[in-house]
Amino acid sequence: MSMPASPQSASRLSRIAQARQLALLDTAPLPGGLVEPWIARSWQRCLAQGQRPTDRVAFEAVTAQTMRQASEANHTLVQAARPVLKQLGRTLADTRYFAVLTNHDGVVVDVDGPIDRSDRRAAVITRVGVDLSERSVGTTAIGAALHELQPVWLHRGEHFYNDTSVYSCAGTPLFGPDGRCVGMLDLTGVEAPERPELSHLALRSAHAIENALVLQRPHQLLLRLNWSGLPPGDDADGLLALDADGRVTAANRTARQLLPQLGRAGHDELHSRDLFALPFEMLFDAARHGDGAIEVPQWSGLRMQVRASLNTRGMPPAPRMSVHTASAATMRPLKEVESDLIRKAVEEARGNVAQAARALGISRATVYRKLGGGKRG
Repeated sequence: MSMPASPQSASRLSRIAQARQLALLDTAPLPGGLVEPWIARSWQRCLAQGQRPTDRVAFEAVTAQTMRQASEANHTLVQAARPVLKQLGRTLADTRYFAVLTNHDGVVVDVDGPIDRSDRRAAVITRVGVDLSERSVGTTAIGAALHELQPVWLHRGEHFYNDTSVYSCAGTPLFGPDGRCVGMLDLTGVEAPERPELSHLALRSAHAIENALVLQRPHQLLLRLNWSGLPPGDDADGLLALDADGRVTAANRTARQLLPQLGRAGHDELHSRDLFALPFEMLFDAARHGDGAIEVPQWSGLRMQVRASLNTRGMPPAPRMSVHTASAATMRPLKEVESDLIRKAVEEARGNVAQAARALGISRATVYRKLGGGKRG
């Protein structure tokens, strides 16, 4: 049963209807403020593909063979998301919204929440295997999130087809441990009151799924990252996983924002020394000693709080610093360790500061500043 619309809701629906009239039926430019620009872009893509708003949407499931392949390929995603979907089901219990998980092609791989199976409009979009991509069902939060790679909110007529104008959806893409989009999380209601605050819930839940995917990757050391003054300890942390040799094996979305180098190279090319201006063995030692959050310098000069923990299940022994190196490193300030590493890079470049700076990924000015105006070249 549909709920009566408030004056504010009625005004929004009126703006959406006006935008549809201009964008879908007329050729006039779309005025700003009616719908988000990415919605208009999605509508235009649908029109360019020959879709029309009045066409019927079949919500056809993919073939059994394709679904088997999708299930095998997305087993890790479903396993990581299952506890989060269960919690979402409890959170959404009295809202008439439910959770939908898709792969990166927009094919449903799992669902949870208060789904009214007697309502065909809910049942048809919550079948595992149904294709909810933009090419199949037009503009939805699912297709838009996968295309825009950003969180989205769609309400009623902002969907492309008339058949899908009964839904309100919050969607956000999901990024795997290597930074690639692996799917999306969608919270959908059928003729339910608009709940834009669900965008925040979807995003926080997406972070939890992404963190679970990082933890599933083989790793020896897990680093929880945050800026100095913001001690790490919750799902909002950056997560960085290292193997026993200090190489990066996985990182979550927040870690990529904190450490831009993670977005410029594959994990096989990155080592802890590329990110932090201290020996990676010090991070393992901090985990062993249970030192809590420690302050770690980046090559840029920025510092962050890092909490390190060991993952000993089925992993080789973690590296230890020699007694001489460990005592020297732990007794001396990190600033001195950082300066020594920069000085060593300059020596290896035979005094060529520009070459050393390029190798370290920092500016020449930073090299001079850290070394207190040492050699120039």
